[in-house]
Amino acid sequence: MPVKIRLQRHGKKGKPFYWLVAADSRAKRDGKYLEKLGTYDPNTNPADVKIDLNKSIVWLEKGAQPTNTARALLSYRGVLLKHHLNKGIKKGALTEEEAEKRFLKWLDEKEKKIENKVNKIKKSLSDKKDQALEAEKITREKRAEAVRIAKEKELKELEAKEEAAEEKPAEEQTQAKEEAAEEKPAEEQTQAKEEAAEEKPAEDQSENKDESSKEESENSKD
Repeated sequence: MPVKIRLQRHGKKGKPFYWLVAADSRAKRDGKYLEKLGTYDPNTNPADVKIDLNKSIVWLEKGAQPTNTARALLSYRGVLLKHHLNKGIKKGALTEEEAEKRFLKWLDEKEKKIENKVNKIKKSLSDKKDQALEAEKITREKRAEAVRIAKEKELKELEAKEEAAEEKPAEEQTQAKEEAAEEKPAEEQTQAKEEAAEEKPAEDQSENKDESSKEESENSKD
């Protein structure tokens, strides 16, 4: 029976999660499988890959053929390297100690690379967070400044209105005084005219009396 090591899809729509399985190559992709060998979660960064090393090597030694994606995952976790070293031991090219030493060295270097990548990602996320906080701080400061300017403008407008309200009665009083000053001479002139008009008939009467007395005196002489 031809066996393939491949991925079997699980998880939710838009958020897939995979099992690494050994299955009959004639079976459906997400159908029955012979054995579960590990998991693969592409939703994390870096992707989370967990593989049972010994079970995977057993199936490889039985002739199971991994798909391209499964091969990449097996290589990522050192399964293919371990399988290759085991072949070297069987051929007598390596001792078990040498093979184990090489594998552990590779595994240590791989873990350091993964750790460095994780740290870089964390730092990048931290930097982005700091930048977002700084941008938010600047935005808040701009808003506060805009509010302050608006309040100052409103206060100045209010003060201007109050000053205008205080100046208006003073202007009205000044205008009233000026009008009163202009009206006073006119009133005096009117009063003078009225007095002159009253005095004139009296003078006319006095003159008439004088003329009448003069005529009477002349008549008596005659």
